[in-house]
Amino acid sequence: MPPSSRLPAKPTGLECRMAVLGADVRLTPHRREVFDVLAASTDHPTAIDIFTRVKDRSPHISLATVYNCLDHLTSAGLIKQVHLERGQSRYCANLHEHVHFHCETCGKVIDAHPATDFDPAKFWNLPKGTRVTRTDLAIHGTCDACAAK
Repeated sequence: MPPSSRLPAKPTGLECRMAVLGADVRLTPHRREVFDVLAASTDHPTAIDIFTRVKDRSPHISLATVYNCLDHLTSAGLIKQVHLERGQSRYCANLHEHVHFHCETCGKVIDAHPATDFDPAKFWNLPKGTRVTRTDLAIHGTCDACAAK
C-alpha cells in the first residue's frame, strides 16, 4: 500500500487555544460548534443568541446544551463571560486583556483594549500584596453612532 499523501488536519482555533492554555476539556461536536459561532461573533452574544446561531448548524442542539457548553468553555478559560448589570450574561472569545464598553442607548458591547501596557495592580489602589489574575470591567456610556443621533 503506498504511503498516504494526506496531510494531517490543521488544528482548529479552539484546539490551538486549548494547547496554549493547557485546557483539559473534552471537545464534543456541540462545544466546537458553540465555540466556532462565538469566535466568529463580534457582538458579544447571549446564550440565546448563540443557541439561535448554532441551531442553523446543529438542528438537534438544545438551549440547555448550549448553556452547558458555555459553562465548560468558560470554566476552562477558553472564553469569557461578560456581566453587564442585570442583563443576561454575554460571551466573548477575545482573551486579550481588554474591557467592555456598553452603549446604554443601543445596547451594543464593544471591546476596548488598553492604549498602552496596562498593569491593573499599578493603576488601582489595591490592598497590599494582592495579585491580579484577571479583570472584569465594563465602561458604560453612549457610542458614537447613538451620540450623533
